[in-house]
Amino acid sequence: MTTAEIKAWATEYIMNTYGDRQLALVKGEGAYVWSADGKKYLDFLSGIAVNGLGHCHPKVVSAIQNQAEKLLHVSNLYYIEPQAQLAKLLVENGDLDQCFFCNSGAEANEAAIKIARKFVKDSGRPKANEIITMNQSFHGRTMATISATAQPKYHKGFEPMLPGFVYVPYDDLDAVESAINENTCAILVEPIQSEGGVNVPSSGYLSGLRDLCDRNELVLIFDEVQTSPARLGTFFGYQSWGITPDVITMAKSLGGGAPIGAMMATRSVAESFVPGTHAATFGGNPLVTAAATATLETILEEDICQNATEMGDYMVNKFSTLKGRHPLTDIRGRGLLRGLVFSVDAKPLAAKCADNGLITICTNDHVLRFLPPLNIGKQQIDEAYQLLEQSLADVGL
Repeated sequence: MTTAEIKAWATEYIMNTYGDRQLALVKGEGAYVWSADGKKYLDFLSGIAVNGLGHCHPKVVSAIQNQAEKLLHVSNLYYIEPQAQLAKLLVENGDLDQCFFCNSGAEANEAAIKIARKFVKDSGRPKANEIITMNQSFHGRTMATISATAQPKYHKGFEPMLPGFVYVPYDDLDAVESAINENTCAILVEPIQSEGGVNVPSSGYLSGLRDLCDRNELVLIFDEVQTSPARLGTFFGYQSWGITPDVITMAKSLGGGAPIGAMMATRSVAESFVPGTHAATFGGNPLVTAAATATLETILEEDICQNATEMGDYMVNKFSTLKGRHPLTDIRGRGLLRGLVFSVDAKPLAAKCADNGLITICTNDHVLRFLPPLNIGKQQIDEAYQLLEQSLADVGL
């Protein structure tokens, strides 16, 4: 089918929740994708951080093929071998003790919200149910996770939001401390706000949140849906700051392209989930956990964390040469989560990049967000730089 034909069917039969899209992508390999019309694109968005090892990584494809021939799905009423293998791999490479598997980042955050409330109630504070979240955050599209998301644009038309969430400015410890009261049970934060503009906290902010939680007997939840695994240059994002939250959530790159989410917790918190408290029919099924295991094994075997650090630094150094000649004011982020901040509206630039063969995305109107594959190399970063420079010229910036 051509792009026009695919678009016609999609327009007729699919709800219009994504607007008018430029491309119909039909094939991917490594850092590249191809449209239905045969044009090749350099993908520096990776399905919004999903294809962490690039498209169709051979080890992930092989794991999916092998598992599909053995067992696609069984209920979580039974033990599942690749699910147990994945959980062991996650626990052994971090500081948390047990996992719950689901299908997406939003579901992982739902599980985190539930376990935090349950744990605090189990600890003798039955009225504590409020969770402090940060302005410009993004935690998902379910009713609970858009209620946790402190951005009014995601609330519009779905009011009233669910009660139990208190919003404060990001990177402001004083605001968090002032918001804590007898009803507070947890703090939910993204270590780096990706969708909110690639906002990086100042030194001491995340450790300060840890201290506030310790002093007030609160659960510290890190939303690591976009920052783990490996994207910031450490296996888990929290390891970049040398502190350990009580709960983390993951999805995106975890499955190497397969749909999976995970919530991890310390043992004391995890014990609040008992039979009947939470479940997910498709969560942790054999197919996706086999894909995720292959993804994590590749990250470890090929030293992908080190590559994320080195290539992230290389990208910053390369793209910084655009300052002065173009309205680029800052490059934010860590590892291979980067945001190029412009003093002008960057949406036309993002569209022109796609026209020229570079896939990225504009967030917060002024930030071009880059989430390339974690195994990206210098040659592809140089190619992205050239396409971006060409696009800047084409839009007159």
